[in-house]
Amino acid sequence: MRIFLATTSLDEIRWATSSSLIDGVVATPTIIASELPTADAREVVTDIARATTLPVCASVSAIGPNDIYKGARDLAKVVEHLIVAIPFIEDAVPAIRRLANDGVRVAATLVYSSAQGILAAKAGASMITIAIDTLESVGQNGPDVVRDLRAAFDHAATECDIAAAGPSSASSFAACAVAGADVAIVTPAVLRALLQHPLTDRGLDRFLGDISRRPKVRRAK
Repeated sequence: MRIFLATTSLDEIRWATSSSLIDGVVATPTIIASELPTADAREVVTDIARATTLPVCASVSAIGPNDIYKGARDLAKVVEHLIVAIPFIEDAVPAIRRLANDGVRVAATLVYSSAQGILAAKAGASMITIAIDTLESVGQNGPDVVRDLRAAFDHAATECDIAAAGPSSASSFAACAVAGADVAIVTPAVLRALLQHPLTDRGLDRFLGDISRRPKVRRAK
């Protein structure tokens, strides 16, 4: 499962990239507004694209089909490996198809059911983003939606990635992987948390204690 980092922080992107932990970056308006509320969204995305060769998933500030298409085409000129995130609503469907025909990758967002995911892929999306945290906040099981959509795509041999956005714990992250997600979208805080486990810390303490008690070997002169 590939990992996309949801952040605008160039330091976090560089750290995760140098550690070979991520395969892409997500910088949607929600993320930009929460981290850099006064910044120009286009400039932020451009700076990220300059700092990494990984795919960058970003949005355009439009919901009309013509405006979405024009904004995405303009953004694709400055972001080489662009995945444009487009809300999967009826008005946006024509833009998804036009962009797909032009070779621009589209990630359909606001998808909360396997039926929506199937239609988004049929419209031309190359990635379906399922907000795991949002589904679970209303009592639904996010990995179940991923699992159903994975089964549908496999049955029809549909070439479309499934991205699980917002798994907030190691168990949720693993459940999405087992369910068949191609991509997990996580924050830097969650990514760092996934590296940790109480038993790992306990084992490290024991290891350090053991080597500190080991007698030093005297080398013959």
